[in-house]
Amino acid sequence: MTDSVTEKPPAREAIVADGVTKWFGEGDTRMTAVDHVNFVAHFGEILFIVGPSGSGKTTLLSMVSGILRPNEGTVTVNGTDIWTMNNDQLADFRLHTIGFVFQDYHLFPRLTSAENVAIPLILKQRDWNESIAEATKYLEIVGLKNRADILPVKLSGGEQQRVAIARAIVSGPQILILDEPTASLDGDTGKMIIAFIKEQVLNENRCIVIITHDARINEYADRIIHMEDGRITGLDKGTE
Repeated sequence: MTDSVTEKPPAREAIVADGVTKWFGEGDTRMTAVDHVNFVAHFGEILFIVGPSGSGKTTLLSMVSGILRPNEGTVTVNGTDIWTMNNDQLADFRLHTIGFVFQDYHLFPRLTSAENVAIPLILKQRDWNESIAEATKYLEIVGLKNRADILPVKLSGGEQQRVAIARAIVSGPQILILDEPTASLDGDTGKMIIAFIKEQVLNENRCIVIITHDARINEYADRIIHMEDGRITGLDKGTE
């Protein structure tokens, strides 16, 4: 009698970029920022995109997330070609499908932590009190249970980053995009944030894409895409 082996099902494709190209200017002044890039990101993985400043990382992620329209190529997110959508459909797509964590956090200084986290729910026309209650739950998830009523100016850099993460995931996005999430953090805090994301935020129905040049956190990546001069120059498996 032979033992049966259950094969692991193939990872579902979250993002497929096919020949994505973006240039700025025309004629002699034309500058190609992203040059015929192809890549696939899967649900259940953390994908790093690394490279020097000006390599096209942020431009690529802007096209993948429905912010910047490519000149050539297609971007498919969870089976939908997003650049066939009109502007209203794209805005709805970003609100319901994409969560952003920006390098500079982009927290509103006059809003409390809970109010900042609640913004995506308010934009979805959820009741204010319900939104604040839900936001408070997510602050507890990121370890800030007792900081819900605190203004950003009174939070440390690591705490502000966690507020930004809670805001990004409160509405349950399928795709989470982080732009240089450790740039303003010391090494230990940066590793703590990325470890938290991998352990508590990543799941089989979410894909996380991180733009970074911080090699100290490479161990947390499932795969690493290297970019230079607008092109992918290499693909590594994570080192964990």
